[in-house]
Amino acid sequence: MDVASKRLAVSLPARVAWVVAGLGGSSTGAYSAEIVEERIATEHLDLRLERIASGLEHPWSMAMLPDGRFLVSERPGRLALVGPNGDLTHLEGVPEVSAQTQGGLLDVSLHPRYGDGEHDWIYFTWSKPGDDGTATALSRARLGDGRLEDVETLFEQNRYFDPGRHYGSRLTWLQDGTLAMSIGDRGDSERAQHGGDHAGSVLRLNDDGEVPDDNPFVDDDAVADEIYSMGNRNPQGLTVASDGILWATEHGPRTGDELNRIEPGENYGWPEVSLGFAYSSDRRMGRDSAPGMRDPAYVFEGRFAPSGLTQITSTAFTGWQGDLLAGGLRSERLLRLILDEGRVVDSEVILEGGIGRIRDVRQGRDDAIYLLSDDSQGSLYRLSPMP
Repeated sequence: MDVASKRLAVSLPARVAWVVAGLGGSSTGAYSAEIVEERIATEHLDLRLERIASGLEHPWSMAMLPDGRFLVSERPGRLALVGPNGDLTHLEGVPEVSAQTQGGLLDVSLHPRYGDGEHDWIYFTWSKPGDDGTATALSRARLGDGRLEDVETLFEQNRYFDPGRHYGSRLTWLQDGTLAMSIGDRGDSERAQHGGDHAGSVLRLNDDGEVPDDNPFVDDDAVADEIYSMGNRNPQGLTVASDGILWATEHGPRTGDELNRIEPGENYGWPEVSLGFAYSSDRRMGRDSAPGMRDPAYVFEGRFAPSGLTQITSTAFTGWQGDLLAGGLRSERLLRLILDEGRVVDSEVILEGGIGRIRDVRQGRDDAIYLLSDDSQGSLYRLSPMP
């Protein structure tokens, strides 16, 4: 059966209130939710889609706190705390961001040891304004009473540029406790091949923002020490699988969106290698492949526009364990990428339309899947197996 051919459209909200306890017996409590779709049939199981919060202005990322509340970043520069009733509280203490076009407050992630007191750090990326434009920056802070406290900037890219485009900005934690961070080419494609420039790369940092001693280019004076991979156009999906593989989804130009298996010291080709087309013409933007440059692990069909990526590890999702879920902006799709021994062997469309542009995809502490819709009145959704 060719599951890649499935197209499962989501209908309009049912406007029905529902209260659902967390899956898997976690202590995250219950959320008041509105059923958007009572039953979504997929190859292995039936799903329910619910909205648990709305009124978010262009939400970009989310992180689930140990008590079940959510932190949700909003691109204009606000960090929302979402409670069990879907109520929003905006935290004070967020740095002033440059919220122009694609810039603003972007990814948010908890330290992997969050909850032990010492490591209760919230990490976030943002477009930092400066005299020469803007830069992708990384900061961390602690959650106080209605505000961020002890805010400190750990990293900012080494060249400011005109505001507005290709900040990248996904964060994920590698199994050794280091932090991977993506930065887009900032709208200047040639920068992705300049080793001394952070643009168009995936970085690897210690949790204090310093450079790990074993980064691939620390002994190469021509390449910035923070760089882990280069030749990446605009990665907006980033996740570490249970086997330690670092996966990234990145935007091509017009088509040619990619899933890449990120490995240290590798060059992923942009702009010399690309399967996409120029926006203004039917001209191909690069070669199919080139010596010394890694080919993508998977190329998305059409104009998928990937943003948000997670691996399914929950046993609640029968038949999905080990697969990836990728969100799409222009396509408004949620796509399951079926993996076998580190390769994509098939795909299945889980959602298409109905909730709009999917900006972020996460597996929660309660084993449900959470989605963010990128809109001026965006929402936080939960996708879970039907009981």
